[in-house]
Amino acid sequence: MYSAVALSADEETATHLPHTVEDSPFASEREAVAWRQDELKDLERLLRQLRFDLVNNQDARGAAPRLAELQERATQDYFLPAFIKGTHGRGSDARPAIWEEWDEFAAGFQDLEQKVAVLVEAAEQEDYRAATRAFSDVSLSCRSCHRAYRHN
Repeated sequence: MYSAVALSADEETATHLPHTVEDSPFASEREAVAWRQDELKDLERLLRQLRFDLVNNQDARGAAPRLAELQERATQDYFLPAFIKGTHGRGSDARPAIWEEWDEFAAGFQDLEQKVAVLVEAAEQEDYRAATRAFSDVSLSCRSCHRAYRHN
């Protein structure tokens, strides 16, 4: 199965559109779709936990391991290889617009990475007002991408 370790890529490769399974670290298109769906659901769970840690409990130290995980996983290097061209339709929540607007789609992950970095910085400073705003910005980034590129 695909892992984050397999995703060590330079910046040029990060935004590369995988045209076929051979261009990706996956054994099949189905594996890529299942992996990205599972990983995105895990990311959603991670964000809920972080909301509890940072917004509700104001516990930056307790949130630190989850913040590190978020920063590692919420990246284009981690996710884009799973979006093999044409892996939409049956069994996938992805819209074809992902591949028609690849540069914009990839830019959404860059935006997410930047917003996560702001969240991490606010948490490290134990600035909970800034962390709450940053957390909201991260959530908005996710929602805007879902609205544009995911079937509900």
